[in-house]
Amino acid sequence: MTEIGPVHLLAVAFGPGTSFEGRVIDELVALEGKGTIRVLDLLFVLKDAETGELVALDHQGADLGAIVATLLGLDSGDDVAAMPNGGGTLEGAHAFGLSEEAIRGIGQSLEPGHSAGILLIEHLWARDLRRTLRDLGGEQIANGLVSAEALSSVAFELAAMAERSSRTWTEDTRGELDQLAQLRDQGIITAQDFDAQKKQLLGI
Repeated sequence: MTEIGPVHLLAVAFGPGTSFEGRVIDELVALEGKGTIRVLDLLFVLKDAETGELVALDHQGADLGAIVATLLGLDSGDDVAAMPNGGGTLEGAHAFGLSEEAIRGIGQSLEPGHSAGILLIEHLWARDLRRTLRDLGGEQIANGLVSAEALSSVAFELAAMAERSSRTWTEDTRGELDQLAQLRDQGIITAQDFDAQKKQLLGI
């Protein structure tokens, strides 16, 4: 069975009358195109203002929503395919992440009339790293997003590191683009190949 990387659930609430206009889907498609994540599922839900019932919306399209609906305890009306098994974890005796109870509480926490987008993504970039750590006998002892408050004491250092990384990436990218341009000018690659590789380098 295909090994799956770490799975991250992100739930974002929106006020009444929010118009999504496909913008969330467009952003996810762009992220997937960079190869760092894979969208496993996405579901938009609304808490009815009168009944308080949680109902699934159709903004995500017909092919998405069933897995998240099952996690939320909603009746999706469809057979839900099982998610791939990662074949072991680093958790050991320590369990990190959202529990089933916590996930089902997401819908209950919504204010009446409010909606939420609930996204399930796989971190492709971490798949091989997790496998290596597991093979070495590593045991996960902490896992989670670090809050802005916790990072406040090192905010200056983090900003400086981000600036250095961005500058290095820009210089490396410029060098690669120059090499591609030379190959194009020498007739080794076509203009179409140059444009395609340029877009890939720039993430567009």
